Amino acid sequence: MTKKVTIIGAGGQMGQWFTKYFLANGYEVTGYDSENKILGKNIIRAESLVGSILKADYVVLCTPTRRTPEIIRLIAKEMKRGTYLIEISSEKSKVVSSLSKMPAKINPICIHPMFGPGAKAIKGHNIISIPVKDAKKELTVAKSLFPGANFVTIDAIEHDKKIAVILGLTHLMNLVFANIISKDDKMSLTEKMSGTTFRVQKTLAESIMTESPELIETIIANPEIRRVAEELWKDVGRLLTAVQESKTEEVINYIKTCQERLSENTNLEESYKKLTKMVNAVEK
Repeated sequence: MTKKVTIIGAGGQMGQWFTKYFLANGYEVTGYDSENKILGKNIIRAESLVGSILKADYVVLCTPTRRTPEIIRLIAKEMKRGTYLIEISSEKSKVVSSLSKMPAKINPICIHPMFGPGAKAIKGHNIISIPVKDAKKELTVAKSLFPGANFVTIDAIEHDKKIAVILGLTHLMNLVFANIISKDDKMSLTEKMSGTTFRVQKTLAESIMTESPELIETIIANPEIRRVAEELWKDVGRLLTAVQESKTEEVINYIKTCQERLSENTNLEESYKKLTKMVNAVEK
């Protein structure tokens, strides 16, 4: 019997990705989205939120993080017994609290796919699994739905701390970088003058800018980011002050310490080779 999946937020970028993924894997897919048009063939378009989930075996929430707890509250009691409610947001503490309060008849699956809508296949991509009620069962189900992915299990609090660096800090720095270069009225000249580092950084910043403003705001609104962002701000100020005051030795020691720490877990020479390969691949 064909399994039925409902995608809430099916018109968004990740909603479209999950729609295509489940359709390609033989599921019957129903989509609901109150804000975006649902595209694609072979998807059943639901007229209401509650109506979309009544017959589903799996419900996937591709919704803004701030709205997710409320949506969980609205649909959990209406879902049929044994249904799996799959949540994919980038911030977990409040969402896990909502999932844990669902009726016992509903099975929570809390995951964070560490890839964007441009991913061609699931194989080799990382998915973070956050335990809610039964960690072993939840991970087993997630692995069965997304075979070939690499799974990491971590609790909600630690997830949000790590994501503050993995996504929050990178998005924050690239957002500011993108804002600065967007004001360059001689960008063509800048690009002609640029080298490897700038081209890679510019490409990264521009790719992040393809994400919706709402998603970027959600990512940098992670409360845990304040700690790392304040450290960034403090170190930038410290380095600029040291340079302006000609404290060369202090700056060099800062750089050397950073290099030594990174070298404990990373081969820096190999990283440079990878960077070169990336640029060569992009510019072919």
